[in-house]
Amino acid sequence: MSANGRILVHTGAAILPAAAASVPILDHGFLYGDSVYEVVRTSRGRPFLFREHMDRMRRSAALIYFELPWDDEEVLSRLLALERELQTGDTYYRIVATRGPGPISLLPDGCDRPGLYLIGQRLLLPPERLYREGCSVAVVHRLRNDARALDPRAKTGNYLNNMLGLIESRKLGADDALFLNATGHLTEATTANVWIVEGGDLLTPPLAEGLLPGITRDWLFACEVGAREATIDRERLREAEEVFLSGTIKGIMPVGTIDGERVGAGGPGPVTRRLAALYGGALARA
Repeated sequence: MSANGRILVHTGAAILPAAAASVPILDHGFLYGDSVYEVVRTSRGRPFLFREHMDRMRRSAALIYFELPWDDEEVLSRLLALERELQTGDTYYRIVATRGPGPISLLPDGCDRPGLYLIGQRLLLPPERLYREGCSVAVVHRLRNDARALDPRAKTGNYLNNMLGLIESRKLGADDALFLNATGHLTEATTANVWIVEGGDLLTPPLAEGLLPGITRDWLFACEVGAREATIDRERLREAEEVFLSGTIKGIMPVGTIDGERVGAGGPGPVTRRLAALYGGALARA
């Protein structure tokens, strides 16, 4: 396999091929999904919005009563060590912090050795046709986790809600799923935030509806003065002039159809195209 096809893992003690790396069998991240993570990409070898991702990782950890013992410089040092080994230029990194090994018990009191694992591989972007034509999404029957149960603001290793929604959207012939909450309001996609253009206004669901505060979402708010949060139901979604997804790996991805019905005039609209170009420029300057 070529160097660019490798998947490497920084365990803290060594950099290993993914097949040779392991997690302790009694790690609560493995046993119970008791972990938090972030996905960071590099552009030409430089991490994009790294500090913002680490800030969110600490917020996620706080929501599950987990204090991360590593500072940003230590995590960045490991990431750059992987970058030197991979030499891919544009790289995908998954930064995973687990509670560590402990007794087989729901209580994490005996977990005194948290683990930090960085997984790196060449960045694989979604197919170009999805940006050219727009992706297809389905509003699935499965609801987004209620914040009173497992708060979607925490990016944890428990991803069954998202995974099942994606499987169900594929069974419906769509590329991705959109989740509603218990009140019938739009929340997010499986690994991305959702935006609509309505009367020229750029709108996205409020965090209070139950969704992850995306790093790209925050970047868009910083770039677009008029962008704002708004409650979005099915009807408002279907009547939108444009719809797109935003995320670290997806970037700005237009939505072409929702439940098989065309969005607006079809294909990426002018606002989506402008924001995609803006995002591309930010990556080039990273």
